[in-house]
Amino acid sequence: MKILFASQAIDGHFNPMTGVAMRLKDRGHEVAWYTGPVYADRLGGMGIQHFPFRRATEHRADNLNELYPERAKLKGPRAIGFDGEKIFASNVSHFFEDIREVAQQDPFDVLVADSSMFIHRLVSHLMGTPVVNFVAIPNMESDPRVPPLFFGFRPPRNPVEKAVQGLAGLLSDKVILRPASQSYRRQHAAYGQAVPREGRLTDEPYRCSDAIIQTGPESLDFPRRRVNPKVHYVGALLPYRSAGQTGTGSGGNCGSTGNGGDGGFPRSYPATLVITQGTVDNLDQDKLIVPALEAVKDMDALVIVATGGHGTEALTARYAQPNVAVRDYVDFAEVFDFTDCFITNGGFGGVQLSLSKGVPLVVSGINEGKSDVNARVEYAGVGINLRTESPKPADIAAAVGKILADPGWKSRARKMQEQFEGEDPAEAAAAVVEDAGRRTPG
Repeated sequence: MKILFASQAIDGHFNPMTGVAMRLKDRGHEVAWYTGPVYADRLGGMGIQHFPFRRATEHRADNLNELYPERAKLKGPRAIGFDGEKIFASNVSHFFEDIREVAQQDPFDVLVADSSMFIHRLVSHLMGTPVVNFVAIPNMESDPRVPPLFFGFRPPRNPVEKAVQGLAGLLSDKVILRPASQSYRRQHAAYGQAVPREGRLTDEPYRCSDAIIQTGPESLDFPRRRVNPKVHYVGALLPYRSAGQTGTGSGGNCGSTGNGGDGGFPRSYPATLVITQGTVDNLDQDKLIVPALEAVKDMDALVIVATGGHGTEALTARYAQPNVAVRDYVDFAEVFDFTDCFITNGGFGGVQLSLSKGVPLVVSGINEGKSDVNARVEYAGVGINLRTESPKPADIAAAVGKILADPGWKSRARKMQEQFEGEDPAEAAAAVVEDAGRRTPG
């Protein structure tokens, strides 16, 4: 079977797909990938044919503010609406034309498409090709029992909360996502494709795909009234690592420390804390990394900081305490084996990896959909959600202290770990793709 993967040129979208691609390749399938030029070397190292963006704009974590200088000044709903229109919706027809050209050059049997590309309707309807929707973020399909996106709500507990969330849902649909929805509809109308009025823009990849690979366990999602039989929760999908390779980790801000094993970190402290601010919104370290270090630097604990490659030397000089270790990248998959608390802004890949190791969290982030990830952490009882983009050191210290003092946090995280351990995520995801391919007409 010939399988084409398609993804944004963003680590948190690309990385989780690589393990699935290599599992399919190992099972004898021919795998190719359509994504930005930034991943040419990575794909070459995996032996996967690369089709780079031609018409589509390459949106990367490190070039968004360069492409759109006005973006840096936006916050909250305005930032979400801007990203929805410029980064996601604006590229749909360009993605489609590129992929249609790839199909003419090198036909494929199944497309595994990053949910944020929103190309599922066009490929399915105009090319007649089976599409598997790959969701590297929490389940975005709307449901009467699930809060609206982007507000960090938990399921409503009373009529007042239900009413507030209903109004927020209208704001999300009619104001925040309106420019993105209008762009999406215009592009589809140019191909003679009518988009149903009911539902939300974020429902489109779910209803226009043959199957959905949903990362994470179902227990990390909110309860739903409607069960979509096409959705397959497969667990934590980690980036591919070759035999003997140390360090890729998950969700973007994980990489090799260069030391192998436990990274050479001392193990003489009674507790270990890991801090990261991800790889997208990590330039302003005063948001989380600095307040977190101020909160925990004097604790009797090993403090490991992953900067994502920004400001490492300056932080090392500023925090010269012997218990603080600052690295560009940390192999979370190994370090989490002896971590007691993970302090993060809420990247979904890192959250899943933390819980797959039974590590409770302190989460504090709002942008890029992190508020919805963090609300799920809070709802599941596996972490403390500070519900802000810029937490105070005192609040971080109090949250970390609670987690270290109360074994219930560790117990609930380990209970979720058991669900991860009973799964082979890459195998389950590969089976979903193969099943979609077997249903190919003709």
